[in-house]
Amino acid sequence: MPSTPDAGATGRVIADWAAPPGVQAFFTTRALGDMKDATGRAALGALLPAPPIWLRQVHGTQVVDVAAIAPGTLPEADAAFTTARGTVCAIMTADCLPVVLAASDGSVVGAAHAGWRGLCAGVVERTVAAMQVPGASLQAWLGPAIGPRVYEVGAEVRDAFVAKDARAAAAFVPTRPGHWLLDLYAVARQRLADCGVDRVDGGTHCTASEPELFYSFRRNQAPQRMAAVVWRV
Repeated sequence: MPSTPDAGATGRVIADWAAPPGVQAFFTTRALGDMKDATGRAALGALLPAPPIWLRQVHGTQVVDVAAIAPGTLPEADAAFTTARGTVCAIMTADCLPVVLAASDGSVVGAAHAGWRGLCAGVVERTVAAMQVPGASLQAWLGPAIGPRVYEVGAEVRDAFVAKDARAAAAFVPTRPGHWLLDLYAVARQRLADCGVDRVDGGTHCTASEPELFYSFRRNQAPQRMAAVVWRV
């Protein structure tokens, strides 16, 4: 898997997309610290225009408008969006897929936490709908997640995806009996395309296979998390 130049030193993987006007996005690496820890969050905060808006993530499909979040609260949601300048949407992951979205004119940005449960249940589609921008006017960046060469899942995961959409079967490669390798990136691209979003970048890293850069729950069974952040300048 390719590595972003200097990502280990800078503590972040900059989104490799043709960013819309005034939009910034990146994904933290382990060099910046654990995003569940105050020290890591302080290091992240030094790189941002304002403290990020965190969510209480539950592998669901709830999407919140940051403007509706009461100060000091931690909403239960797995995606957020904003039209306000200088407001930072943030999601935490450690193998799950971060999906960053922005309108092509930079007027609205969002981010979704797409683990297999949320991705299967429709968190990407709900985030696109909540942003109230036609899919053709959005672009997406798929941040670092566990990659298709190592993400082995059981029959219950494959069955859940195929029950939603038979085309998802193409994202699964059989390994041993009752197990498959799942390509989260491929499913996300499929779901985004169905929403009309055809400008999709990223999807080149593997959190489990790049220990020098990323934490990975699958690799280490450890609690540390990284973060994807996006905001309007």
